[in-house]
Amino acid sequence: MSKVETFRKLHRGRLPGDPLILPGPWDAASARVFEEAGFPALATPSAGVAASLGHEDGRTPADEMFAAVARIVRAVEVPVSADVEGGYGLAPKELVERLLEAGVVGCNLEDSADGVLKDPRRHADWLAEVRAEAADALFVNARVDTFVRGVADPERAIERAALYVAAGADCVYPIGAPPEVLPLLRAGIQGPVNVFARLDGEGPSPAELGARGATRITFGPGLQRRATAALREIAADLRAQGSHTHGSQTHGSQTHG
Repeated sequence: MSKVETFRKLHRGRLPGDPLILPGPWDAASARVFEEAGFPALATPSAGVAASLGHEDGRTPADEMFAAVARIVRAVEVPVSADVEGGYGLAPKELVERLLEAGVVGCNLEDSADGVLKDPRRHADWLAEVRAEAADALFVNARVDTFVRGVADPERAIERAALYVAAGADCVYPIGAPPEVLPLLRAGIQGPVNVFARLDGEGPSPAELGARGATRITFGPGLQRRATAALREIAADLRAQGSHTHGSQTHGSQTHG
């Protein structure tokens, strides 16, 4: 079975409360950590990768993003899907070629640009072109940005999702959807539904999100930001230890003098 077939199979027949958990590695080292922990697949977050490359979210040059994703893929044996934002302005043929060259099994594609929702029918046509170019070689996760662009009505998300599924999307990602509307979205959307989970303990757990309708769970840049926060604490401790050592040495030299 190919990696993309393995990845597709992971989305099928999920029981409520048992969603597919896809951690988001931002570099090769973090990818290996998640693989060693036993996760069967990974999904890179564009914001986390951007941070690791020294860019603001949404400002990573396409060449750097594809190179970073390729390094992550090479570092692990499990399937890797990639968040490639809005496709970087690439024509569907070139976008698919770049994704396959990087070795990924799937991709996230957003339906807004510069904070503005795209025309859903035009976007669906574009997704259909991506699907035609990719055939079965890529698992396409179509992001629906209505909730994060100020459109709170779940029906608008369901309408967009229907267009994208009809265009060949394998999964729909209503990013930012409030947990309480997930059952409604689940009822109105055909196929797998990707849901974002928070890591700060404020929102429902992945299992709870699964019970409400999530087929799979991703974390955006949450894991990278949590790791950065931990590193910040380590750095502060090192700084404090260094200052203490420096102070002791200074004190000792004065005493000796």
